[in-house]
Amino acid sequence: MSGSSGSDIEVFYDGGCPVCLREVRVLRRLDRQGRIRFTDIDAPGFQASEGSPGFEDLMARMHARTSDGTWVHGVEVFRRLYAAVGFGPLVAVSRWPGISQVLDWGYAIFARNRTRWFGRCTTNTCDTGAKPA
Repeated sequence: MSGSSGSDIEVFYDGGCPVCLREVRVLRRLDRQGRIRFTDIDAPGFQASEGSPGFEDLMARMHARTSDGTWVHGVEVFRRLYAAVGFGPLVAVSRWPGISQVLDWGYAIFARNRTRWFGRCTTNTCDTGAKPA
């Protein structure tokens, strides 16, 4: 992510996931200051850059890169995104003991099953959108 992009965080999302797209649409509307850069890893031609998680890792769970190049993943991505659009108090609550563990647990279940639950599965396979190397 270049410093000239003006964004505080770049989120890597699966544009082939209906739930993920819905979340991105909400965040785009809320991001009035342009603090978030959205990168669709399901878009034609997407290539994971040198030093980034590989495509399979990006598909396995939510990832984001901060303006200083730090990678974050899982629930922490959502915390950073919602903090960027002004929901700091909600983010603070999400860090409370008990709530934090439930969110981590729930997201782990969602991430593991989202392709099956939201339309990328057939009778025999679940397509993660894996792109050939």
